[in-house]
Amino acid sequence: MSTPFPIHRLKPLVFLAALTPLVLLIAGLADIAGFALGPNPIREMLHVSGKTSLNLLLITLTISPLRELTRNPQWLPLRRPLGLFAFFYAALHFLIYVVLELDLDFSDLGREIIKRPYIIVGTLALLAMLPLAATSTARMMRRLGKRWTQLHYLIYPITALGIWHYYWQVKADITEPLFYAAGLALLLALRSKRWMR
Repeated sequence: MSTPFPIHRLKPLVFLAALTPLVLLIAGLADIAGFALGPNPIREMLHVSGKTSLNLLLITLTISPLRELTRNPQWLPLRRPLGLFAFFYAALHFLIYVVLELDLDFSDLGREIIKRPYIIVGTLALLAMLPLAATSTARMMRRLGKRWTQLHYLIYPITALGIWHYYWQVKADITEPLFYAAGLALLLALRSKRWMR
């Protein structure tokens, strides 16, 4: 019987892959190696950081189904760094918006929310990610016990809010948000089988 591939060794590759969008954004800002952020760099930075966070949330949700399909628990150590990187890019997305788009002018935020209600949805998703990031350590997992698992089920509504945020701000082509919604629906269907068992 062959020994299963030690999946935990993929952790450095996960870190490199998750950091790549950040490196490309920095290269685009500095106009290094031909990378450029286009005519509206702030919008491009918002787009890249937001989509990266959403991608990482969905990838994080695939870890449990992969563990069950392959019957290999070594997938689980990848879940924490993926989730933390998803939070990092969501926080970066918010900071880019507040610092670069609004110039820290919070008096303008109320008008922006009225014009663009998807900002509320995105902010709710980020706030809901805070307790997940804060309790991502092994110590907190032991301390909370079963409550830790219940708390971290928040990742499903968080991902739904992220997709809703993306869908609401798309003006014409809604193909990508619908693709993300289909992916989440599939992952929920796979998870629901386990919940029913």
